Amino acid sequence: MAVYNLGSINIDHVYQVPHLVRPGETLSALQYYRGLGGKGANQSVAAAKAGAKVFHIGAIGADSGWMMEELRGHNVDLGNVLQVNTPTGHAIIQVDRSAENSIILFPGANRQIPDGHVARVLDSACPDDTLMLQNETSAQSASVRMAADMGLRVLYSPAPFELAPLKEVVRFTSLLLMNAGEAKEMIAAFGALPDCDVIITKGSQGAEWHKPGKDPLCAPAFPVTAVDTTGAGDCFAGTIAAALDEGLAPEVALRRAVSASALQVTRAGAASAMPSRTEVDAFLENAP
Repeated sequence: MAVYNLGSINIDHVYQVPHLVRPGETLSALQYYRGLGGKGANQSVAAAKAGAKVFHIGAIGADSGWMMEELRGHNVDLGNVLQVNTPTGHAIIQVDRSAENSIILFPGANRQIPDGHVARVLDSACPDDTLMLQNETSAQSASVRMAADMGLRVLYSPAPFELAPLKEVVRFTSLLLMNAGEAKEMIAAFGALPDCDVIITKGSQGAEWHKPGKDPLCAPAFPVTAVDTTGAGDCFAGTIAAALDEGLAPEVALRRAVSASALQVTRAGAASAMPSRTEVDAFLENAP
């Protein structure tokens, strides 16, 4: 079994700030660092550190070797990452003292992934494998159709949230991963949750797994002191993907994902803050 992730790879420019900048305001940052990010890369690292065999499908521009080295260091297979002429995607991230964030995203090379490239990669996948995807790359529609036809499990994080790609992709989705704000907007547009499994993450209130026709499966949050919430949803998604790929029951997978996210927000950064399987095991052993 394996996890194939059609996902973004970004350079994160992270600024620690006294508060999120207001319109027209010039604000001095308290700290700055550059790191590996992008929802796709974050999810690949989270899934790999949770124990899955992860094949990342993506694209970068020139002079991004340090990002590839970091991903390889987390045991992510990069044989299907293209180098293109478009600059690597990047994000400008503000993080305030309460660990809330604000993000500006430049998609860059992430939007230059051809449908045919993903099709060639997925041609070697098996029905027990998983395809993860988000809204930060090209080639989503064709890829999700192919994965569904092959019988792969399809995990979709519709972020950044847009209704048009959601309507196109959700028809082929096995498990939809959303935060509470995204779920509220989707229900307002569609009138109800779609006819597939849906996990709604609620931050400090934990997470809910909705199965059509059944009562939600709920997992409470763990009390932690958050330092940086950037990448928490990606940590959750990658951990869920790895747990399901391993064959764990939904309630076990959900609890592991909630605990991994709790650990991740206690550290600065996104991909670099993803906890290992061993760390999650230790955390759960000591959890109430």
